[in-house]
Amino acid sequence: MVGYWEILLIFLLVLLIFGGKKIPEVAKGLGKGIREFKKAKDEITDSFQDAINDDGAPSVKTEETEAEESKSDKAEKKKNGKKKDGKKSAKKDKKKGEKGSKKK
Repeated sequence: MVGYWEILLIFLLVLLIFGGKKIPEVAKGLGKGIREFKKAKDEITDSFQDAINDDGAPSVKTEETEAEESKSDKAEKKKNGKKKDGKKSAKKDKKKGEKGSKKK
């Protein structure tokens, strides 16, 4: 187990090696590296999940994936102005009827 003194010694060595001005830059670079690593890990996990799902195995949906799917469905509905069954929404039909009656 790493104790208090060992951590303090590591911080002092880092301060001596990089200096006070370089530490924020090093920390920023380390943060970016960790973010990229997590992103790559998530992409690999997703590709494995896709490969498993393509083989005919049932998919495992989490709350997060269900939320993403519902957001994409809502965005698609707004874009197309249609419901899933292919019918136009009643609001758009009503608006078009009002516009048509104003033009006459």
